[in-house]
Amino acid sequence: MGSNADEVVLDSQHLRIYRSGKIDRLHRLVRTPAGVDADTGVTSKDVVVDGETGLSVRLFLPARAGPCKKLPVLVYFHGGAFLIESAVSTTYHSYVASVAAAAGVIAVSVEYRLAPEHPVPAAYDDAWAALQWTAAGKDEWIAEHGDIGRLFLAGDSVGGNMVHHLLIKAASFQPAPKIEGAILLHPWFGGNTLMEGEPEEIVKDIMAKIWEFACPSAVDGADDPRMNPLAAGAPGLDDLHCERILVCTGEKDWARPRNRAYYAAVTASAWRGSAAWYESEGEQHVFFFLERPECATAKQLMDRVVKFVSGS
Repeated sequence: MGSNADEVVLDSQHLRIYRSGKIDRLHRLVRTPAGVDADTGVTSKDVVVDGETGLSVRLFLPARAGPCKKLPVLVYFHGGAFLIESAVSTTYHSYVASVAAAAGVIAVSVEYRLAPEHPVPAAYDDAWAALQWTAAGKDEWIAEHGDIGRLFLAGDSVGGNMVHHLLIKAASFQPAPKIEGAILLHPWFGGNTLMEGEPEEIVKDIMAKIWEFACPSAVDGADDPRMNPLAAGAPGLDDLHCERILVCTGEKDWARPRNRAYYAAVTASAWRGSAAWYESEGEQHVFFFLERPECATAKQLMDRVVKFVSGS
């Protein structure tokens, strides 16, 4: 690397990346222990899924869970651009507990491996392993209270990207878990060519660089099919492995143009499922837990997620 090794190639609010491959995580991670959540009454616990890779999940069981009624099971993938955040951070613990309480689901929040220590595709591999583990119903909470026949996937930002990736992978896997619905919350997709409405200073100067740092093996940069599901050579959308999809974005979200293009491509495909679009007026990327978790639009988004899970 020579004298350029300490050169900063990206300096953003949450992280600093050096030419050497070193990363400074400026985002201060506050962890919440598992237990009973005072705000929602939801009980959580941590379970190791794979001791070899370190894959673990945090399970959330709503207070209304009983022996008579089986609950839908929702697998959640946190955001953080493959580089930061955690299923056990206060941010994600609070949000997923709220989803579990409001929607009446058993939630499985996945603690996948982060880059650059574990470059992509480690996160995708962990996501798939967590989905298979959940669908097998080996955990006692899922076995006793969960309805594996009503399995949902959800994730925000890069977590939404991972949800799409799982739908694609499951379509060619036999036997594949039956997935009723998928919720993509402000998903992070990219591409080498800017779309109309995309801010270059975020999409090209920050997010594209983060992707190439997190995934050194990326083919064609941000047009790698894992980042750009609409790129030439990306798997088709005709066989997405679920019955229903909800794509959510914010009116002022930098990811909105890609989100809208993805939704349009899904609805134009030969996929036989049903797709829905939800846009939060006046809101930025993942506003619903980062900046304004208690605002009216965040509550409206939660209501839409709850209705989607209930099938209404």
